[in-house]
Amino acid sequence: MTHDPAPRAASREDPGLAELLGGRGGAVDASVPVVGFVLAWVIAGYLGSAYPINWGAAAAIVSGAGVAVWRLARGRKPRAVLLGLAGVVAAAGIALLTGRASDFFLVQIVSNVGSAVAWAISIVVRWPLLGVIVGGLLGQRTRWRRDPDLLRGYQRASWAWVGQYLVRLSVFLPLWAADQVVLLGLARTVLSPALVGLSVLVSWPLLRTALPDDHPGIRHPR
Repeated sequence: MTHDPAPRAASREDPGLAELLGGRGGAVDASVPVVGFVLAWVIAGYLGSAYPINWGAAAAIVSGAGVAVWRLARGRKPRAVLLGLAGVVAAAGIALLTGRASDFFLVQIVSNVGSAVAWAISIVVRWPLLGVIVGGLLGQRTRWRRDPDLLRGYQRASWAWVGQYLVRLSVFLPLWAADQVVLLGLARTVLSPALVGLSVLVSWPLLRTALPDDHPGIRHPR
């Protein structure tokens, strides 16, 4: 008597989360306005400008607009692109209003707080956001929730994303409180893409190890 190999074959056809979620590309794109802000602020201050924040804000908005055009040309959804640009404009506006360059990063800090809370709550209420995102990308809507193994896997893997937001906050908040603009820019540029990439890599084994050997994979909820 032979065993049906179909479940394992289907499992091997599963796309990796890096393939579905796009890895670090989006985080790298989002770092461009940050680099523009910090560089312009530093250079303007070095040249003796009375308003270095103005130069930083202008550079952030211009570079953010450039990223938006690039994303649209690559077929990104206009709504997501405009939301990203709106975040840059809001960050620049806050820095201009307060006159404190480090406040350019307040939108990012508040966003990380909200994201950590949202991901944690989604796990507790059994609607893990990783499942919502991946299920949507795979066209499953909410069918994955009726599979207890997949639900457990997405809950387990979603904790990796909660963790990466907490790591960001543990770095960003002390630097913001100390008004360390350059270090904030460096941390935002280097740390955020690295953590996104690490979360994608860690999520996949956490998800797969929650599934039994005979599970047909994330494309095929049971």
